[in-house]
Amino acid sequence: MPNRDWLRLPVVSAGAEYLVMGHLMRRNILTYKAPEGNEGYDLICIHPEPRYKPKRNEAAQVRVQVKSRYATDCDRGFPVKEKSLDAFDFLIVVFLNIGKFYNRNDGLTGMTEPAFYTLSNDFIREHHDTSSTWQKVKLRKLAEEIEPFKNEDGLELIAKRLGVPRPRKIRTG
Repeated sequence: MPNRDWLRLPVVSAGAEYLVMGHLMRRNILTYKAPEGNEGYDLICIHPEPRYKPKRNEAAQVRVQVKSRYATDCDRGFPVKEKSLDAFDFLIVVFLNIGKFYNRNDGLTGMTEPAFYTLSNDFIREHHDTSSTWQKVKLRKLAEEIEPFKNEDGLELIAKRLGVPRPRKIRTG
């Protein structure tokens, strides 16, 4: 088997977590980054009101795992270890789309806007493929099914779980 050249972009990968954090905070969800190498989740989300008491079917905190793919032409799959399935509430997969890298492409073409999908732990468990040592979730054939969880629409799942209403200015008079 030929030796494969893997392109590692740690700055780009870290950018995916910060991109998600920014969007969560834009939605008024208080978000903290977990320490590097933390097992099973990357972000902790809480209600921005310090005295808020979660109601029934809400949570005091939400743990989020962030997975990213940088290539625009990636296979829409990402690895998830079975042992981490109990460690997060939601997984947000970020397609950074920085360029095309497969089939003789060098990454200098094909850049498009990033897209991210907020997927529940139940969804990840349902689509978790353990048939290989990579243990992947493959989304290529699930495009229609995951569309309602794209970008800000998907973040509503986390906002709802925490009981965070949309920011709103109530006008009097």
